[in-house]
Amino acid sequence: MGNRIPEELIEKIQRTSDIVDVISEYVQLKKQGRNYFGLCPFHGEKSPSFSVSADKQIFHCFGCGAGGNVFSFLMQHEGYSFIEAAQHLADKANIELPAIAPEQGRTVSKDAEKMIEAHELLKKFYHHLLVNTKEGQPALDYLLNRGFTKEIIDSFEIGYALDSWDFISKFLVKRGFNPSLMEEAGLLIKKNNADEYFDRFRNRIMFPITDHHGMTIAFSGRVLGDEKPKYLNSPETKVFNKSKLLYNFHRARVHIRKNQQVVLFEGFADVISSTRAGVEHAIATMGTSLTEDQAKIIRRNVSEVILCYDSDSAGIEATMRASKLLKEFGCQIKVAMIPDGLDPDDYIKKQGPEKFKNDVIGASVPLMTFKMNYYRRGKNLHNEGERLQYIDHVILELSKLESAVEKEIYLKQLSKEFDLSMEVLKDQLHQKEQQTKPQQAPQQKRTEQQFKRAPIQSKRLLPAFHTAERMLIGHMLRSKDIAEKVLERLGLQFNIEEHKAIVTYLYGYYEEGNEENVSAFLSRLPSPELQHIVSNIAMISLNTDVSEQELSDYIKQVLNHQKMLMIKEKEAEKNEAERNKQFKEAAQIAMEIIQLKQALKT
Repeated sequence: MGNRIPEELIEKIQRTSDIVDVISEYVQLKKQGRNYFGLCPFHGEKSPSFSVSADKQIFHCFGCGAGGNVFSFLMQHEGYSFIEAAQHLADKANIELPAIAPEQGRTVSKDAEKMIEAHELLKKFYHHLLVNTKEGQPALDYLLNRGFTKEIIDSFEIGYALDSWDFISKFLVKRGFNPSLMEEAGLLIKKNNADEYFDRFRNRIMFPITDHHGMTIAFSGRVLGDEKPKYLNSPETKVFNKSKLLYNFHRARVHIRKNQQVVLFEGFADVISSTRAGVEHAIATMGTSLTEDQAKIIRRNVSEVILCYDSDSAGIEATMRASKLLKEFGCQIKVAMIPDGLDPDDYIKKQGPEKFKNDVIGASVPLMTFKMNYYRRGKNLHNEGERLQYIDHVILELSKLESAVEKEIYLKQLSKEFDLSMEVLKDQLHQKEQQTKPQQAPQQKRTEQQFKRAPIQSKRLLPAFHTAERMLIGHMLRSKDIAEKVLERLGLQFNIEEHKAIVTYLYGYYEEGNEENVSAFLSRLPSPELQHIVSNIAMISLNTDVSEQELSDYIKQVLNHQKMLMIKEKEAEKNEAERNKQFKEAAQIAMEIIQLKQALKT
């Protein structure tokens, strides 16, 4: 097995992997001028500062400084090694790569790899048992009778676990899996005080749970009858963390981009049912309340979220909690309201898929409308005290809205329903706004502090020599001829250490006979920090033709800064000599200072 991918294959992968298409799978991009912009996936922001250049095949965030090419995006976003990123892109482009030594591309432990391998194997085995064996026939009939189609069963790779205590234990051991590790993976359970294991899942319909790349990392098993628990889920493991996972995300991602919207459910069964109903941009939390990690993932991909939780009391409360968190991350929220206390799965069975798609998802209401209904619950609005309490709740919620139009619409509703003047309602709204302003600041601060990545580029005005070095590197990236001129006249005499390293690599890149290609050059840089700086510089708008005078001015700025530093050093030496009463030496240094200052003028 080889240790590296041949250069010609890397270039081929890069040519066939359009960076806009790749990043669009993770970030919602909109074209503005020549470039594409979206919310940065590497830090929290409400205004897009993440830019992707189709011409240069690079990306850069002007907020946090992240930048690079298509390989480095995957490496930073997914935690891939370079080889893993290349393999991922090669697979998408149907480019066959030579065998690579596993150690070269490993970013997860061997134990984690074996856990995923076992889950992938069992997913296929369980599915085979369900659709191809007489043992799985009752489970298959059960699913078909509940409205599952064979297409859905195949698409979600649903399976069946045999009614056996040790079939899977023996199956895994026979294929070389360590039973102790399989217990850690949540597939087996160890008997008390014995070195024996039995199967965790028995006589259950098996729903594979995949990560955001489509790899199977856990299972949820449903009983065929009325036994308890109804669902048995894998425990959390090295590869399965339900607070960071959204069910069906890897399948739904393309439909989320297409619809510019996501439908969020409470459980995977609702997702499968909604997909049967044609709602393919559906995802779900894994049986827990929505977490901040999950909210971040959603906001990076889309701004509009439809919440479709159960319509019972617990589901309504969960909707309120989820909407609050999503609001903090800048999402626009609607709520799909299901009547009669039904959950999505039951509603589809009772009313049919078309009615669910049109009358529930298609008729979703703004979050404020849902909140008004929420605060009405259990209240007798003919009672003055309860009516005043309701109005107070609604006005408090209105005080948190940013849109003046929305406020006006809902105030008019209150005014009409309770025969109140708009002036009185607006006055009360103003009072609430004054009260809530100080309370909102700490919440905003907490949200901002969630993002650990700090900007690497200061927004302050850069010194002239620093700007000159950036402009020189920008022109050198664009033109091999200019790079040769800078090499002859300046060499490595850059003042910023990172700039010095970048031009060293750039001289070598051109020396090897490579043509101007920022994206290809980025792959030669050894650290993300240098890649971020180069991607930032490459985004600078430059004149295509740089004059000799302009080039000379930049070089002069760089060299003059070095002379200024030398003058400061000489002045410190002169002062030291005078303190030591070495006046002859001090006079000689003073002459050198005069010569350096004259050189600056010329």
